[in-house]
Amino acid sequence: FEGNIEFRNIHFEYPTRPEVQVLQGLNVKVNKGQTLALVGSSGCGKSTSIQLLQRFYDPVEGQVVKTDLSLHLQWLRSRLGLVSQEPILFDCSIAENIQYGDNSRVVSQKEIEEAAKAANIHDFIEKLPEKYNTRVGEKGTQFSGGQKQRIAIARALVRNPAVLLLDEATSALDTESEKV
Repeated sequence: FEGNIEFRNIHFEYPTRPEVQVLQGLNVKVNKGQTLALVGSSGCGKSTSIQLLQRFYDPVEGQVVKTDLSLHLQWLRSRLGLVSQEPILFDCSIAENIQYGDNSRVVSQKEIEEAAKAANIHDFIEKLPEKYNTRVGEKGTQFSGGQKQRIAIARALVRNPAVLLLDEATSALDTESEKV
């Protein structure tokens, strides 16, 4: 993923609600290596922008431009990591939940732990009786919202994405963890 990402004069409304324009003339350029935060009130188009980048939708007007990169959908999505506001965890071990981030290959325990460290959840996991083999329970019910988000961030990081998309993924984290 060598290129930049640019939203050029993006206009968008959802097909089921054409009377509500979610985005009106969005212009944003993100250069390789740059961090960008889209900040705004609920319903202003932050999540929609992520969905446009992932090509779940096409803009009504304007272009999402990705320079120096193939637009083959499967290739593009394989380079993106997404953590949503309400992450879904599966009723299996913490390690397996993190491994699901990259199901194209076998993910080593070392890689799982490195991703967990980067997501600031490793120390917590190490204190659990079964550590990475601890079951998270159905939909992650054994953990707090912040802990679930950190596991989901580790899941996204284990695939080593070229672009990491966080859709209010730090909303349940404390200020110190959010900085990490």
